[in-house]
Amino acid sequence: MFRHLLVPTDGSDLSTSTVDRAVSFARETGASLTFLYAKPEFPVTLYSDGMVIDPASPQRFEDAANAQAKEILDKAVAAATAAGVAADSVAKSSDIPYEAIIAAAEEKGCDLIFMASHGRRGISAVLLGSETQKVLTHSKIPVLVYR
Repeated sequence: MFRHLLVPTDGSDLSTSTVDRAVSFARETGASLTFLYAKPEFPVTLYSDGMVIDPASPQRFEDAANAQAKEILDKAVAAATAAGVAADSVAKSSDIPYEAIIAAAEEKGCDLIFMASHGRRGISAVLLGSETQKVLTHSKIPVLVYR
């Protein structure tokens, strides 16, 4: 059975529900958890002619992203700890979340990625894409999709 699950989370309602379900699943199977938050990278302006770029902006952006990641991950770890499940967390900077998810699962030695899906269909799925679909397509590690 699965021993170490990676659970990507972004703090949304669906993601929080997925964290709760992953904690239950891990408790039932005796697995440990690693929660992942994929932080956005600082947006680089393509057009900078005439613009003054505040050199502190990237640091403020990173500080805000780190604070958000810490808040979300701390809640997830606390939920696991309260249920008696061993858990840790990691935040990775990436503008391509599915790659960060797969990389984190490989780096942490996870044998299952447990993640949410919004279940979009039709044109909204085409236009918005799906990180879950990309993980399913590119990961060599099994993926359990919770909806």
